[in-house]
Amino acid sequence: MAWAFAVFMVVGGIAGLIKGTAVTREIKQKLLQGNQSEKVALCHVSIRRIVLALAVCGLVAVTFAAGPVAAASRMQTQGRWIVDDQGRVVLPVGVNLVNKVAPYTVDALGFDEDDAQFLKDEGFTSVRLGVIWKEIEPLPGQYNTEYLDSIKQTIELLNSYGITTMVDQHQDMLNEQFQGQGFPDWAIYTDGWPNIIKAGFPGNQFVNTALQHAYDNFHANKTGPSGIGIANRFASMWGFVAGYLKDTEGIIGYDLYNEPWPGTSWVSCLTTAFCTGPDGKLAGIQQKATDKIHAVDPRVIVFYEPYSLFNQGTQTNVKTTGANTAFSFHVYCPSQFNGNYWACVDQDKRVFANADNHATPKNQPALLTEFGALKDSQVLRAQSDLAMSRKMGWYYWSYTGKNDITTSGPGEQEALVFDPAEEPSGDNIDDGKLAQLVVMHPNAVAGTPASYAYNRDTGVFTMTWSTMLPKGTRASNGAVTEIAVPTRTAPNGYTVEVTGGIVISAPDAPVLDIAQAGTPSQVTVKVTRAY
Repeated sequence: MAWAFAVFMVVGGIAGLIKGTAVTREIKQKLLQGNQSEKVALCHVSIRRIVLALAVCGLVAVTFAAGPVAAASRMQTQGRWIVDDQGRVVLPVGVNLVNKVAPYTVDALGFDEDDAQFLKDEGFTSVRLGVIWKEIEPLPGQYNTEYLDSIKQTIELLNSYGITTMVDQHQDMLNEQFQGQGFPDWAIYTDGWPNIIKAGFPGNQFVNTALQHAYDNFHANKTGPSGIGIANRFASMWGFVAGYLKDTEGIIGYDLYNEPWPGTSWVSCLTTAFCTGPDGKLAGIQQKATDKIHAVDPRVIVFYEPYSLFNQGTQTNVKTTGANTAFSFHVYCPSQFNGNYWACVDQDKRVFANADNHATPKNQPALLTEFGALKDSQVLRAQSDLAMSRKMGWYYWSYTGKNDITTSGPGEQEALVFDPAEEPSGDNIDDGKLAQLVVMHPNAVAGTPASYAYNRDTGVFTMTWSTMLPKGTRASNGAVTEIAVPTRTAPNGYTVEVTGGIVISAPDAPVLDIAQAGTPSQVTVKVTRAY
């Protein structure tokens, strides 16, 4: 009888509290008439929306999982997944952003608050932010903290909009003398080979012997200034960067070495079995850098990369070991750039399968950190859908083509925003690309994703997840899963069907929040665009 009275008081108290508040009529009705599981989940949202409801919910002695974090925070790895501080699986959907000419900062491109807001509005949750070793360490052992302060400010700006940052040591063809960028002049050793052929990007990798030997010497850790190996310098640089940024919120991880090239061994590395030596050198360099980073910030994820031949379907022997390590890969089929994507379909599938088969047995997440770089809607749709089918996060190349001196075509071919110095709207954005890349997608999953997909034509998103978290425990009542539903995907709103959970976000919110109701083994959701 006392229990019944308490329930009566709780329901009556909630009914009084929600009068005149922002709680929707639908939620009010469920609170008054719903079953116990629904009340458990809805009590959670009452805590979030009405401070006084905390006391009311306390009367029934129910505990709930913490709500979604308000801003981006450090992520870690759990098996093949990236997880947040609540143990939820995080699946970043983002863009690449880098300035490839001096001063190598994105604020010099004009990237600022309106760009961060644009990314948030379009449902992007992460940025792979390029940094340049040449600017970090202009002289051996001397680090440019003014440059790193600019990088930190960009990370903090993105974090204030709930967007994480992957810090990417970006290089394409090493250095300006090879029509590229990335490495400092003092780290380039060509052994006297002539730097004559100028075939641009990526042609120089195949035909410029001076460039090939510069890669070879870096991978061999050739002795450089002050008798220190240049690969050792590279690792120390990463340790300094990680130490400098270790207290900066919003970093999802560090991507060590963008698109390495096997130098003079590139022909033998077309066959994985003949690339064990070069792969071993590349793995060693990245392990040194990983160890330097984790010595100062063991919490952060460190992503390693294979040689860029992986992008076209070759396999790799490259790996790093230790906690919080992950695999970063790209997909670029050469035929996609001449309108013949039909020739790429099987190759792209092979790249994703290779990535999965490489990382999963090592209990490492695999993340697609570059794809696209063109306007072709078929390519963008197919490659982002492949990532979703593999339950992998992805980063499109690129937010802008401004100052991209190493790309396969004109900068406007790759850009979502043509000029970050101008407002990201109207003729300054590529709506055709955005129509393919702005999708409904999971942000954070209170459990383990089983499958998810988005149909751009029908505007339907479906997802199923197990309520078992990657760490091996069951998500608790009220645990919140977040699904991005950008306005571009549902301009007239959307409807939601859920089994095993309750919608707790406002109608047509750009982020759909679903609270687990009770202790189901799985939750399913269907989001349908309204017309």
